[in-house]
Amino acid sequence: MSRLRIFAEDQPATPLLATGDHERIAAELAPIGVGFEQWEAAAPVAPGDSPETILAAYRADIDRLVAERGFKSVDVVSIAPDNPKREEMRAKFLDEHFHKEDEVRFFVAGSGLFTLHVGDRVYELLCEAGDLVSVPDATTHWFDMGPEPSFVAIRFFTEPDGWVGHFTGSDIATRFPRLEPDGN
Repeated sequence: MSRLRIFAEDQPATPLLATGDHERIAAELAPIGVGFEQWEAAAPVAPGDSPETILAAYRADIDRLVAERGFKSVDVVSIAPDNPKREEMRAKFLDEHFHKEDEVRFFVAGSGLFTLHVGDRVYELLCEAGDLVSVPDATTHWFDMGPEPSFVAIRFFTEPDGWVGHFTGSDIATRFPRLEPDGN
């Protein structure tokens, strides 16, 4: 189940808010410019399907978002728990960073934990299958795919070189919860 928890940046053990209600999640994230919505596939898809099959199942929403936001490329990334580089891949995203373009991800399957650091608040968003999150450029955040990553996601890019992280050097990400194998 999707979940949003909001913390004071100096109180990582005590959420100020915790909700699994999709409408409430979207309402809480909107003031900081973060988009959150749900999509449904036009045809059944499953991990292991080709990127073409996955993109076709969400074509109407993909085309709408590309037209609205001017994305130049869209791809599908799939990571399984048996990936031999899973620890290296996880570590790449665990430190606080930002991008010079919006980071937009739609979860086709599995889950991931986006944690956003905005002002004196930390917004921990557990994304699950059917969730789209849009993190505005320059928003500091980190992403945890868990120790046994298992997800398929559609990614949207405006820059041809795709994901480029600019790391802050802060240790804040080490003070907040990580994604555990049970999804919590």
